[in-house]
Amino acid sequence: MKLKVCGMKYEENITAVADLKPDYLGFIFYEKSPRNFEEDISELPDTIKKTGVFVDASINFIIEKVVKFGFNAIQLHGNESPEYCQELRNQLDGPQRPSGSRHIEVWKVFSIKDQFDFEILKSYEGIVDYFLFDTKGKEKGGNGYTFDWRVLENYPSTTPFILSGGIGLNEIEKIKEIMKTGLPIYALDVNSKFETAPGLKNIEDLKEFKKQLFSN
Repeated sequence: MKLKVCGMKYEENITAVADLKPDYLGFIFYEKSPRNFEEDISELPDTIKKTGVFVDASINFIIEKVVKFGFNAIQLHGNESPEYCQELRNQLDGPQRPSGSRHIEVWKVFSIKDQFDFEILKSYEGIVDYFLFDTKGKEKGGNGYTFDWRVLENYPSTTPFILSGGIGLNEIEKIKEIMKTGLPIYALDVNSKFETAPGLKNIEDLKEFKKQLFSN
């Protein structure tokens, strides 16, 4: 299982989190977010996949950021349609692809509270690489609480997904339990539960989280 730390913002903190060797680091490009990223990304190890997070952005805007920052993954956190995702996929994979020959992952986010209609996923199958399930709340991510993971017992797809929304140290036992279900969980996405301020991550808490979940 992979680990993504999202909502990175400050250079020294980015470097400190990168030293913990997560699999992904997420950078949010959404002006309404307190974690909106407006800086340069310092040099990161090749083992860390840089992820750009967007909310109903134009495809041109996303491509511009891919070219500037060399993203390895794109996370779509708005109301992006299957047609939109296909067009983005075409541009990322086409002959004019912005970052050479490597494959750029596309993640599509769906927000859940108490229930979810999994039929919605069908039209995205084969277009996106992963689904991401987050907590439905006032903000587009970073709400700080989990949805009812029992909803995922009805997950009908073989497409791997990322589990997100209010994951912190207190959810470790809950994570261990859901991992036993055999669901195709590809990664965990953590954010606000590890912050001392929006965009500023608590390094010791992240270390402890990795130690308890990933040491084996």
